Amino acid sequence: MSFSSSSSPVIFGCSGTTLTPEEKEFFTEHQPLGFILFKRNIKDKIQLKALVKELKSTLNTTNPPILIDQEGGRVARLTSPHWFHPPASALLAQGNLDDAKKRVFETYSQMAEELKEMGITVNCAPVLDLNIAEADPIMGDRTFSDDPHVVAELGTIAIKALQAGGITPVMKHIPGHGAATCDSHEALPVVSLPYKDLQSHFAPFKANAHCPWAMTAHIVYTAVDPEHPATQSSLLIQDVIREEIGFRGFLISDDLGMKALTGPFSERAHRSLEAGCDAVLHCSGNRKEMNEVMEGVKPFSALFRKRMIQ
Repeated sequence: MSFSSSSSPVIFGCSGTTLTPEEKEFFTEHQPLGFILFKRNIKDKIQLKALVKELKSTLNTTNPPILIDQEGGRVARLTSPHWFHPPASALLAQGNLDDAKKRVFETYSQMAEELKEMGITVNCAPVLDLNIAEADPIMGDRTFSDDPHVVAELGTIAIKALQAGGITPVMKHIPGHGAATCDSHEALPVVSLPYKDLQSHFAPFKANAHCPWAMTAHIVYTAVDPEHPATQSSLLIQDVIREEIGFRGFLISDDLGMKALTGPFSERAHRSLEAGCDAVLHCSGNRKEMNEVMEGVKPFSALFRKRMIQ
């Protein structure tokens, strides 16, 4: 994939199955890093390939990141009848671990093949959060297990399968969404576990710190930073994600439009990038919000460029 210091560190969604003239003009002017696709953007294979080509044509880079959330189960943007609809992670993890690994590898390999055929280059998966029974059901069967070892092992297989198929994986939601008692799409979760109890949530991410991309959680972890969600916390990003977990790859925010974040979109973007995200994600395709996001972003950070050279 192409990364340019002249690109804006933001990944945008678009509104429909083709680009409007206004969207073409906006993307050409602002040169986002890449794009993310949702069900509203997808009709069939011919249309989707054409949309991906159209999105790429607005950018100066030759192979920009084209993202999608293809986890399986209830979070799958490519579905039947045109594509394979992958099972939920919890279903893949059933039975003994060796059998589960085979299922995960086969499933994620098939995902990669279909994504690559469409021109999609980045899959926002696997989910490495723990399935905590008393937590909000937003994670639930999107996760492999409540056992950090199982999540780590199956996450490793999913990452390998996507990479072998030419797709960049994005592990999420770092440093762990499993203990959240509300849905960050709707409100800001606050996790008050002691630091030692957070270790099990960090463990799957630690085991997969080699993953090239990761997505942050819009969650406050009071043991580290009681004031800011991880996405906007330099303490969480530098001390936990970069140092404790050891992740050195490309870090993107979860969607800036989620209700866990507050304030103007310019501030949401600026705070996330200042805290240490390499790029921010804005999904809705809402032009007013997108204009605001652009007011809060600057070219790629020197720290990111240094990591890319190493």
